[in-house]
Amino acid sequence: MTIKLYDLCGADRAFRFSPACWRTKMALAHKQLECETVPTLFTEIGTIEGGGQTTLPVLVDEDSVVRESFEIAVYLEKAYPDAPSLFRGEGGIRTAQFMHWWTNATVDAQIARFTLLDIYDGLNEADKAYFRQSREKRFGKQLHEVVDRTEDAIQRFRDSLLPLRLTIRKQDFIGGDSPIYADYCVFGSFQWGRMVSDFAFLEADDPVAQWFERCLDLYDGLGRKAKFT
Repeated sequence: MTIKLYDLCGADRAFRFSPACWRTKMALAHKQLECETVPTLFTEIGTIEGGGQTTLPVLVDEDSVVRESFEIAVYLEKAYPDAPSLFRGEGGIRTAQFMHWWTNATVDAQIARFTLLDIYDGLNEADKAYFRQSREKRFGKQLHEVVDRTEDAIQRFRDSLLPLRLTIRKQDFIGGDSPIYADYCVFGSFQWGRMVSDFAFLEADDPVAQWFERCLDLYDGLGRKAKFT
């Protein structure tokens, strides 16, 4: 039975932009596992797999239904131990868990403030209403008031990447000579920003940007070939 992955889409169902879903797609490619991706709108999430789902990705593997990108990665590692390792041991799992939460709290929060209106523009009408209501509730202000592309905001974002930048200056990936799931945690967020907006939040000569380019080339250019809005 083919693995099934419910993958967030925009008004164009070929446009798949979720940072969390990209983490899972990279993990599946790393594990050399084939999957069927199911394009899913925001407003369709609650209806999939019998209902009750609230976020994506959702992965279905035979009788297993696994939610949340980090939990999916741990599941794949345990379910397919003979495939290339995502973590290279227990320490790698804990490192990836830290990167997962750091990325959600630090990287995603800032990229969202650069791109919320771009994301909104790529959605269908039903999802636009949902997105506006949910995000304005989350941020406590209207979408256009959340967006901040000032020089100060851009510099704060770039400064926050210093630990990653110092690491990438010394090696090709967070995992060393080759990537591990910790790389995909951050990659998913930059891929999200790249796909929904042409706003340049990294400078081309930044080691982080160069690391991201290497990630885009992984698995026969899986990330680079993705369709934009």
